[in-house]
Amino acid sequence: MRRPATRQYIVGIDLGTSNTVVAYAAPGEQQVELLPIEQLVGPGQVAARPLLPSVRYHPAPGEISPADRLLPWSNADDEPAITGRLALELGAQVPGRLVSSAKSWLSHAAVDRLAPILPWGAEDDVLRISPLEASASYLAHVSAAWKHRFPQAPLAEQQVVLTVPASFDEGARALTLAAARQAGLSQLRLLEEPQAAVYDWLLRHQTGLAEALAETRLLLVCDVGGGTTDLTLIQVTQHDGEPRLTRVGVGDHLMLGGDNMDLALAHLVESRLPESEGKLSAARFSQLTARCRTAKEQLLAAGAPESLVLTLLGGGARLIGGARKLELQRQEVRRLLVDGFFPQTHYDTPLAQRRAGLVEFGLPYPADPAITRHLAAFLRRHAQAARQALGDDPATLPVPDTILFNGGVFRAEALCERLQETLAEWRGRPLRVLHNDDPETAVARGAVAYALVRQGHGRRIGGGSARSYFLVLDEAHGQAGGAPRGICLLPRGSEEGREICLPEHTFSLRLGQPVRFHLASSVADTAYQPGQISPLESDDFVRLPPLASVVQPIPGSTQREVRVQLRSAMTEVGTLELHCVSLDDAARRWLLEFQLRGAASETAVASAALPARFGEAVRLIEQVFGARAPSVDSKDVRRLRGQLEHLLGKRDEWDMVLLRALCDALLQRARRRRRSPEHERLWLNLTGFCLRPGLGYALDDWRSEQLVPLLEQGIEYVGESQNWSEWWTLWR
Repeated sequence: MRRPATRQYIVGIDLGTSNTVVAYAAPGEQQVELLPIEQLVGPGQVAARPLLPSVRYHPAPGEISPADRLLPWSNADDEPAITGRLALELGAQVPGRLVSSAKSWLSHAAVDRLAPILPWGAEDDVLRISPLEASASYLAHVSAAWKHRFPQAPLAEQQVVLTVPASFDEGARALTLAAARQAGLSQLRLLEEPQAAVYDWLLRHQTGLAEALAETRLLLVCDVGGGTTDLTLIQVTQHDGEPRLTRVGVGDHLMLGGDNMDLALAHLVESRLPESEGKLSAARFSQLTARCRTAKEQLLAAGAPESLVLTLLGGGARLIGGARKLELQRQEVRRLLVDGFFPQTHYDTPLAQRRAGLVEFGLPYPADPAITRHLAAFLRRHAQAARQALGDDPATLPVPDTILFNGGVFRAEALCERLQETLAEWRGRPLRVLHNDDPETAVARGAVAYALVRQGHGRRIGGGSARSYFLVLDEAHGQAGGAPRGICLLPRGSEEGREICLPEHTFSLRLGQPVRFHLASSVADTAYQPGQISPLESDDFVRLPPLASVVQPIPGSTQREVRVQLRSAMTEVGTLELHCVSLDDAARRWLLEFQLRGAASETAVASAALPARFGEAVRLIEQVFGARAPSVDSKDVRRLRGQLEHLLGKRDEWDMVLLRALCDALLQRARRRRRSPEHERLWLNLTGFCLRPGLGYALDDWRSEQLVPLLEQGIEYVGESQNWSEWWTLWR
């Protein structure tokens, strides 16, 4: 007998760089509420707060007792990491144990986002996790807090909308979905954060919406949070007296936000310390940054005091006696932050190419820290769509007539005022400002509002895909002097759920082998057609992680290749989907998946080709080379190779998929190869064998890049002749 369907809560989750926020509406209701999230606020002290700081602290052994880190739903055997407010406070004292900015790392394509790299720059004895695991852990905390409050309605069974920056590329979106699945949330939708902020505003003003938007033709959503700046343009037209909203432009991913401002202020204060003290330790600088964050919010607020005194505690034995009091003036803070990050600049001022901003923690912050110059570049890129929306004279600059501020940065009135003044100067007259009741929670609330709109309650924002997607062709042609070309797979503006076929282009795929397609995307408002071949020569085009799959042969068939067409769609979840469809049998189709580096991604691409006991093999490698591996004697180290062959078969018979998957597992644990002469010898032997011949397979270039730093380090046990032999065999 079928169980009757239960009515679902609607849940919106803003997985932010600085804070995670959860909002919800009860079944059948339209009232949006915030979920107070239980978290540790002190050792052994649990409290429910509307914001969960998106940080993890990995305490040293014995630093905090298991009893003092218990949550209402956890036990002493749970993972020892601490999440939330207490983690933030502990990390200010010992920053080398704090995982922060996981969302920024998740979008950083130049690192292996599936590898244990956080905390960035931590010591060897500190537990490390991947950006994916960190993001999943925040969602898991939210899921547990939800279940604690609503035990009869698990979060995985509710209607969940998870927000992402509009500027996230497909790789970052795919990783966000992977993090949600790892936290047990397999069914959800993605929504762009600037749109979520607009949906929150629309819900709050639904009774007088036509009047509220009567004077608006082009809305700029400027979302500046702790770690990112996200820009979106929305066209507003009137139809039968009712407004219709269509997104017409999104910006590039900019790692600029409140964190950068806090760092700039901390460096200013540090420069005033006596030379005899030298540079602050990482712990004291982190403490100073936290103090500067509070001072920034107070000195940029309306009615701010003339100055504030910061107290910086001493270090070590001089914790109290070594404390220093440093004064910050309101005017100097405004000069540094308002003029530095929001300077009054001309509309046509180019971005600074020379790095003048702050570079911290290994993240790729933009060379130009001026958000107003990035805004001008964004508006110039979307000038055509803006002119069409505004209907302005070509001699007039295409500047939006209305703005909605979002993100915690805009709690500072001084920053809002400066941006309004700059836009008004470009436009020649003031802009309308749509009031945002709570910039820190609007995105989570708006995610719920979006789900309500899908149920028929309110206005939906149209616009389809924010990007055009291209299959990259003839790389060799680009290297010979011309630009590489691409076939348009999915034009910008394509609606969700509509599959686009390219009947004039066919491809031949080899069966039983991994196949890869290289993609590029563009947010420019150029009108491309499906199947159109275009040069990918300007800065408008961004390279994406490759798509890959393994096309399995038909059982009993000798066919070695299959002719296919590509079919693309923007899914209702909010991600790009690309299939290879057989010309001979349309029922045979293969989904291409993004390769996001690391063993986990490659395993996902070709999991069908890996032995069933591959997971056991990785656990054996972890026991010998893992970060938390127990002491292993030399005999057990030497046994590893035989154990792997027992699980996976003779190594001379290992195929390329298995070799590279094992190689990735070894590369992730390269730092522990120096534990003993046996460790080093075995690691060099296995890695060299699994990487041969070093090229020709997906991500081999990246694997080779991971090995390059080892050349400089050399071998540890220089007196071991066999280690030297394995060393040179590896490089050969």
